[in-house]
Amino acid sequence: MTTELQTHCDQLRALHRPGDPLLLPNAWDVATAKAVVAAGFPVVATTSGGVAASLGYEDHERAPAGEMFAAAARIARGVEAPVTVDAEAGYGMEPAELVAALRAAGAAGCNLEDTDHAAGGLRDAGRQADWLAAVRQAAAQDGYRLVINARIDTFVGPFLAGSGPGAQQELVADAVRRANAYLAAGADCVFPIVLCETEALRRFIAEVDGPVNVLRLPQTPPPAELAALGVARVSWGFLLHSGAMAHYTDQLAALRR
Repeated sequence: MTTELQTHCDQLRALHRPGDPLLLPNAWDVATAKAVVAAGFPVVATTSGGVAASLGYEDHERAPAGEMFAAAARIARGVEAPVTVDAEAGYGMEPAELVAALRAAGAAGCNLEDTDHAAGGLRDAGRQADWLAAVRQAAAQDGYRLVINARIDTFVGPFLAGSGPGAQQELVADAVRRANAYLAAGADCVFPIVLCETEALRRFIAEVDGPVNVLRLPQTPPPAELAALGVARVSWGFLLHSGAMAHYTDQLAALRR
């Protein structure tokens, strides 16, 4: 374990401050990671969707794990800041294998989600907590102070189906149950992805026993309001990649005018 990697782990963990959120614009290659650092952000986060697209694959573990980790390693080598890697649902790896891949890539942290991409749907919360505990134990055995951001996908299905205003409140109890189980298992932060309604966010944050990461969707409250709610981390996920590709498409269309 290099001293630099351990320092990056400690730096990343220390930046999770409720009420003073760490802002994480997500990168998908070395060029975008360098742009994040040059813009003054202290940490680089990867987006699995953006990385997979840059490699020619779809998101949701459609890209080979080896290629995803190789891309993450290039990003980590390309910047001096800590890098936290979107490792999706762990690619079916055993905890020790996953930890070894993250360590070899130079990851200070990782996202690990509770969707079962092979079977479809959410993993059982207890089984996911046990798996996260095994990841934490594998990292601890190596003296690797990996920062684990446990993503909670409770809200994803209804959000994609176009659920109406107020619908997220009905799902908060399940998300809180998952969040506290994952924190007790050794996660450093929890990430209820696409949770964006203010009152549902307020309740979730109040009932969760640890730092919370929020995805900055267009309908999500602005960073200042998220800070007031006690959010510790704000990320953009696939959104910056989508915006960049839309801009590139517009530029290509303009070449024919």
